[in-house]
Amino acid sequence: MPMAAQEIERLIRDAIPDAEVTITDLAGDGDHYSARVVSPSFAGLDRVRQHQRVYAALGGRMGEELHALQLTTAAPSGESR
Repeated sequence: MPMAAQEIERLIRDAIPDAEVTITDLAGDGDHYSARVVSPSFAGLDRVRQHQRVYAALGGRMGEELHALQLTTAAPSGESR
């Protein structure tokens, strides 16, 4: 069963409370999303670590309820990764 954008956003915000999260349904099918996550807690972390934090927030739902997630992460006023 596809995962709602609001659920993805809630999971990320629960795990990274200071994050600004923008979710976009890329295909209109509730199965392919992009997420932009900006958080002060990402400062000093490389892109891999930032992405790991977001995937951890999803609690293993990638590949199950959530088929595809195009991810962009950044620290505020930092470079997008």
